[in-house]
Amino acid sequence: MANRRKKLLIVDGYNVLRSGSRYTHLRDNPDYTDDRLNKSREALLNDTIAYMGRDYEEAIIVYDGGDNSLSAGSDERIGDVRVIFTSAGVTADQRIEKLAYDARERGWEVVVVSSDAGVQDTVFGGGVDRMSSNGFSRESELLDEETRLDESPKVAVKHKVAERIDPAVADKLRTLRDSL
Repeated sequence: MANRRKKLLIVDGYNVLRSGSRYTHLRDNPDYTDDRLNKSREALLNDTIAYMGRDYEEAIIVYDGGDNSLSAGSDERIGDVRVIFTSAGVTADQRIEKLAYDARERGWEVVVVSSDAGVQDTVFGGGVDRMSSNGFSRESELLDEETRLDESPKVAVKHKVAERIDPAVADKLRTLRDSL
């Protein structure tokens, strides 16, 4: 049996939150308690963890901090997911492309989730697979539905004929049966 290559999922964070249909309601009803994107980012993190399942050894969500002069960049691990905020002057696109190429050089199979045409073209040219932000949203919705169905299986209800026929007909049948 051939060795299976390790798989890495790289998610273009803000691109998915802007372009993914699954996150629209979170954008439209922001949580202002700390940061208006907290609920959206938390939902994306949970979806990424669920999507990883057993197929991916690692996932990385990259958020763009390049235009924020105060961004020192941060890298945090939550479970098997690395969450990266790029530092000032470094775009998420640049970081995603570098992460994808480095992983390919190490022999990993890489999938990049982004609807940014520039990112898609660049990484695809390097032999990296890609998925659109909305495609990821739809896949996440399907996973949620499968999980919901798995956690609440429907028990088949056994219906008797007597429960489905008119009560007057049931009485006549009982009378006929008892007369035999």
